[in-house]
Amino acid sequence: MNPFYETAARPHRKDEDGFTRQEVALANRNHGIALEALRYDITPVGLHYLLTHFDIPAMDTSSFSLSVGGEVENDVSLSLEDIRALPAKTQTVTMECAGNGRAHLYPRHPSMPWLNEAVGTAEWTGTPLRNVLDMAGVKDSAVDIVFLGADRGFDRGHEHVFGRSLAPDHAANDDVLLVYDMNGAPLLPQHGAPLRLIVPGWYGMASVKWLTRIEAVDKPYEGFQQVDGYQYKQGPDDQGVPVQTIRVKSLMTPPGIPDWFTRQRMAEAGEIIIEGRAWSGGGVPVKKVELGINGVWHEADLLPGAQTYAWSKWRFAWNAEPGEFTLACRASDVDGQVQPDAPRWDNSGVGNNGIQQVQVTVR
Repeated sequence: MNPFYETAARPHRKDEDGFTRQEVALANRNHGIALEALRYDITPVGLHYLLTHFDIPAMDTSSFSLSVGGEVENDVSLSLEDIRALPAKTQTVTMECAGNGRAHLYPRHPSMPWLNEAVGTAEWTGTPLRNVLDMAGVKDSAVDIVFLGADRGFDRGHEHVFGRSLAPDHAANDDVLLVYDMNGAPLLPQHGAPLRLIVPGWYGMASVKWLTRIEAVDKPYEGFQQVDGYQYKQGPDDQGVPVQTIRVKSLMTPPGIPDWFTRQRMAEAGEIIIEGRAWSGGGVPVKKVELGINGVWHEADLLPGAQTYAWSKWRFAWNAEPGEFTLACRASDVDGQVQPDAPRWDNSGVGNNGIQQVQVTVR
């Protein structure tokens, strides 16, 4: 019996500021990066954004095993020690939640009410997934490689464990990792301990946490989070387009000092250094970042040194005079993607890469 059938349909919120009690509860369970922490090249673990769909499962590292089966030549079962003994790789990856920016949409889908902060960059250490798939010997009949976590619950009336899939060719990419360390230390429970998947360049839903099972299947995977939960849709009956790589985006560290409640900013007149981060998906480099000052755009300095899947740092020296200002930032990547001035509406509120705006009073 499904006791949660009434939660299957959640009417869109038609007011811009009224968050439901349930949304507030989700915001208390999950957290985003503090925007002033964009100063760090590598986000400290406690400041990295966090989204947990169901409960954090109780996982015993000493008895943990990862099973691999389905359309494979050999069923495989590996302990955490077995996985740690495989060739290791550390990769710096910027991860963003697909729902980042949902609270800016109107009307919006009731869910985790992210504003701008669901992003972070970490150094992830593990072994390339390919090493384990090669041990199992994926058959040519495999159409999808499915990744199943230990977290289980209901979403819109559907009971399931959180699961996602990748095409076999993508799963065999050396940059897709089975990860056990984050920023040089073992994964914390909330970040997927003892083992998780990292799919660089994709939104965070692809990087399944608390990974316990990998299964090669001979038909497209139809798990709820694959075919319904993360689809770009213009309406509830739209068939949808899968959410995959991250859309180009930038954020700024708000200048000056904040008002506690409104988070509006106050800064002193004179030269103000505005800094931030920009990123895009699929390993595509950022080409340009611009800072808007009351609607007039100025090209910022894009600092060198960004790694393939990690954000870039940008900087702009603003000679600020007294007054009221709206600052905004937008990024472009080498494939020609540009952040839109207004967010693209989506039925589930995913993929919002509209520009960030910050209100600043200069005195």
